[in-house]
Amino acid sequence: MTLQTPQLIARDEGDHYHFLNHLMTTKVSAEQSNGQLTAMEFVGERGFGPPLHLHDKEDELFYVVEGEVRFSCGDVEAVHGAGATVWLPRGRPHQFQILSDTARVFQVTTPGQFDRFVAALGEPIDEPEIPGPVEVDPARVAQICAEYDIQVLGPPPGPLD
Repeated sequence: MTLQTPQLIARDEGDHYHFLNHLMTTKVSAEQSNGQLTAMEFVGERGFGPPLHLHDKEDELFYVVEGEVRFSCGDVEAVHGAGATVWLPRGRPHQFQILSDTARVFQVTTPGQFDRFVAALGEPIDEPEIPGPVEVDPARVAQICAEYDIQVLGPPPGPLD
């Protein structure tokens, strides 16, 4: 086994992407972890949430750094704020939605590949800033999801009141 290089990453460091109308930053890539995991941070605005989906090969762990987020996985649903940890095992339909004005969430997926998915679907940017809203092509999202063993099962969460 190859010794891995330690990673010491400051808050705004990493590879940044505009990804489905929010900011994703790679903190530890699959390559850096020898495929063991991907660590990323996402920052989004109120109402953001991915479509209902499941990962065939990845487990996900979320840590809410700032803000309030509703998570749902099957029949389990909860609203969590800063300091909460959420574990979403592979093979389980899930989604989440930001309820506060903004939220910052640290995400770990295992095994590592999620950073490659974000790079394939996102747009690389130099500075860590939340993008303005853009039209998302659901067919393109579904195609790239399928390439990374992620099944899109339904639409994103509806608008917040």
